[in-house]
Amino acid sequence: MSQERLGILAEIDPMSASARMNQYEKGKHEPNIVVVRQIAAALDLPDAYFYAADDEVALLLQLFHRLSREQRGELLELAMRLSSGQ
Repeated sequence: MSQERLGILAEIDPMSASARMNQYEKGKHEPNIVVVRQIAAALDLPDAYFYAADDEVALLLQLFHRLSREQRGELLELAMRLSSGQ
């Protein structure tokens, strides 16, 4: 997806969408939380994805976000059992 397309999907002004997304991607500017939420919604990702400390955490957030409520519950139960050594 182009930077311009993503910016437009994230409700950034079409005239500046490409330039703004480019600045965010290159680290020249950081989007505020409102823009992060708009980008996350456009990409069907949770906001936290953009703040993940590493790629594995980001992937887990992405996958968890796309699960149904029932599947999330099942996964959380499994994770709790695994973390407690059961």
